[in-house]
Amino acid sequence: MNWARATTTIADITEGWTVEDGPGGAIVLFDARRAHIEAAGGLADLSQERRFTPHTPIRLASVSKQFLASLMLGDVPVRLDHTLGQHLMLEPALGAVPVSRALDMTGGLPDLIETLWLLGIAPSTSMSRHRLMDVAVRLDRLNFEPGTQICYSNTGYRLVQAALLAHGVDYVTLLQEQLLRPLGLDFTFPEDASVPVRGLATGYGRAPTGNWRAGRYGMHFSASGGMTGSAVDLARWGQALLANQTPVAGLLEQLSAPRLLSNGRPTDYGLGLQRSEFDGRTLAGHGGSLPGYRSHILLDPVAQAGVVVLCNREDVDAGRLALELLADLHNVEPPKPADWLLPEGLFVAESGPFWLHHHAGQVSFMGATELVYDDDMTGIARSRNAALPMQLRAADDGIVGEIGHVSRSFHPVPPRAPANPIWAGSYAVHFAGGTMQVEVVISRGQARMLMPPLGVALDLRPLDANRAVAQHSEGSWTQSFCASFENGQLHLASQRARTLTLNAV
Repeated sequence: MNWARATTTIADITEGWTVEDGPGGAIVLFDARRAHIEAAGGLADLSQERRFTPHTPIRLASVSKQFLASLMLGDVPVRLDHTLGQHLMLEPALGAVPVSRALDMTGGLPDLIETLWLLGIAPSTSMSRHRLMDVAVRLDRLNFEPGTQICYSNTGYRLVQAALLAHGVDYVTLLQEQLLRPLGLDFTFPEDASVPVRGLATGYGRAPTGNWRAGRYGMHFSASGGMTGSAVDLARWGQALLANQTPVAGLLEQLSAPRLLSNGRPTDYGLGLQRSEFDGRTLAGHGGSLPGYRSHILLDPVAQAGVVVLCNREDVDAGRLALELLADLHNVEPPKPADWLLPEGLFVAESGPFWLHHHAGQVSFMGATELVYDDDMTGIARSRNAALPMQLRAADDGIVGEIGHVSRSFHPVPPRAPANPIWAGSYAVHFAGGTMQVEVVISRGQARMLMPPLGVALDLRPLDANRAVAQHSEGSWTQSFCASFENGQLHLASQRARTLTLNAV
């Protein structure tokens, strides 16, 4: 393995952050025995001009998932073969979801935060653990029947954490006692962004003016993404996984093992870690994203090597960078996006809220975007994200294939047409203990949706006579969704949240 080549690449990247004198990050390249390089660059805090180091903690976001999943493989009162309803008072649909499917993204659970944002409650809104659980226990529908497809959702991890607490098991205490202290890891688990974390880097994103702005996340941090830690500590965790020196034997293999759909088909998203293929190798890893933060850990179990990338800047694709560094390590070229395989433009399925947009190798399905590759040179465009698997090809002037292990077919959306006048009106839903109402207004053929609580106006781009696409943004957070009008009802659906139905009033 070419440790020198990868080390040079890392030095160039981190030195570039330092020269820029903006936010930065840290990268650690390691094997099971030692770290070959620990490098950092840029600033952890722009106002204090504090330098980023390999020991600087950031918010790890969804990298956190593997730690809850690790505990679930030990001796806990909530078992993987239980249902959520055996431990929590939930609506019947959610209560019937197996704990294992709540964690491996095949449970059909609507993402709680994304559902709230469909109703105008942005992720920057401050909401406590208790308030969010009040909302979660009222969710009464699933995105799909458990085990029939895969769709990323943070809700399962929040509910499993709550299920442990229902048995008097505090997740943070259990985490410290069973994983962190035995391995000497200095991770913390703050309840929300208001809890001080010693040395925590501030996360930054670019404002429209080009200046750096601190990111903001107001929601309670659950086990789905609440941990903070440094690149050095996350690399030590990766070393423990590679060397099989964790309190749970064979933990890396168990976390990353393929899971099965109800028809027996394997998926590559495991329990907090996902598998990917590269250069004939099977890798295991996971990334994370919160406003101002990007993180990724990627492990090569056969080569006994790994890389950690932690950044307090949103313009870094931490997962892509980690893969490029492993490619350097093995003296091969990283895969390149296949932008020529699919026609560009906006496409829609024959029915349902399913739409797709492709531009320059970036495919957005219901607002969730992934790069696609032609890894096996078969002309099939594939994503490398096991949580949003895609296998797509051009067909006539449309796109067909699979997304989330479900067959999909999309045809082009015709040139912009006027909005259907029947869309106009007010629509409401009783949700989370209150009534939420949106209004659709049409003027000169252009439809706009006024969202609560302040009546923010979103343009509706017609897909056909019954469906339109809208988008709202706040800081680094962007949510694109489909608005479907049918029989006096308005259905709102994004990739992770497909269950909201509002009635005309």
